[in-house]
Amino acid sequence: MIIREAYLRQIRPFYNSDLIKIITGIRRCGKSIVLSQIRNELSQKNDNIIFLNFEDKETESRFPTWKSLLDYVEKTRKEGLCYVFLDEIQAVDEWAEAVKTLRVRNCSVFITGSNSKLLSGEFTDHLSGRYVSFRIYPFVYRELKEYAAELNYHLSTTDYLIWGGFPKRIEFQDSTAQKAYLRDLKETIVFRDIIIRKRINKPDEFRKLVDYVLITNARTFSVSSITEYMCRNGSGVTDKTVKKWMDYLEEAYLISHLSRYSTKAKRALDYYYKVYDADVAFNSLEVFDNRYDLSHNLENIIFNELTYMGFHVSVFITGKGREIDFIAEKDGKKYFIQVALSVAEEKAWQREMRAFEELSQIDRKILITTDNIDYSTSNVMHISLDRFLSLDSLAEI
Repeated sequence: MIIREAYLRQIRPFYNSDLIKIITGIRRCGKSIVLSQIRNELSQKNDNIIFLNFEDKETESRFPTWKSLLDYVEKTRKEGLCYVFLDEIQAVDEWAEAVKTLRVRNCSVFITGSNSKLLSGEFTDHLSGRYVSFRIYPFVYRELKEYAAELNYHLSTTDYLIWGGFPKRIEFQDSTAQKAYLRDLKETIVFRDIIIRKRINKPDEFRKLVDYVLITNARTFSVSSITEYMCRNGSGVTDKTVKKWMDYLEEAYLISHLSRYSTKAKRALDYYYKVYDADVAFNSLEVFDNRYDLSHNLENIIFNELTYMGFHVSVFITGKGREIDFIAEKDGKKYFIQVALSVAEEKAWQREMRAFEELSQIDRKILITTDNIDYSTSNVMHISLDRFLSLDSLAEI
């Protein structure tokens, strides 16, 4: 397994801090691997380490209460600063009480979870800033390519556009086995992390919403438009229910949503937003006859890669109502980004370039396509997908 240095670099400054380190992300994105890599680094200098994986049912059964977890740590630890790793800690009842107590008992605590609720509610309110959080994502292309080389797996950009970055899937050379693994992963998230945990009493209707949202990634939605779709297809749900279910999808990290920022209104248009899948495989799993949605998957991939680079990303609506796919902001710099599968035809070129017309000459404007011909102009930088996926930062352009 490759070293996920981009995340370790962020977390290292907090290794010895009393701040609780919260590591979150969708199932099978590599949280446990990052946790193990932190543990391995620390073990080179210190053996006062406790590591518990609560996805292991035997481990989970040993700690029915948070007090039993505290007792175990106190009996097992050595003198001095103790590093405590709690993987998928949400399985323990009132786990927050244990974590808060460990923090004040000379422990450096690392926890992981597959639900964004780790970062909200009573737990973080009581901590009052005494925690630091890190979001882990499925592999970006550079990471997946490195892992593929270890496995002698031939990875192309097309493979990545269709089947995404969950690392374990490329451990299977057979495409049927890859699909089976990804379908099982999706089912685990939908059923175990949401339907069961949230006690959804209309699971069939919920599944219809999930499939619709995941296969229509990189489109503009409103809650009411999703409700209308559901009702047209025989599901009697309300806006309130749809909003709640969409929140559940975000809590499980299945999707992310972007508000559309309007220069005319000078504010975010929160009633309309675009939805992106955590991984494009969730779109491709629903496709028949190999008619994969490369165009929208491409936009989804660009969003995921920009987020991994640390950009704050929004959809940008110009004064004349034209949409620019992304405005990416970081370290005081802004990049306006259009994404298209190809601009080889004049009509497509004109459509994509027209979106930039209201921007100034000094605005950084980028067009990303799968074309390998350079279509750059005097004030718009064209980047091929292959080149973009090789970048660590847009500053390299």
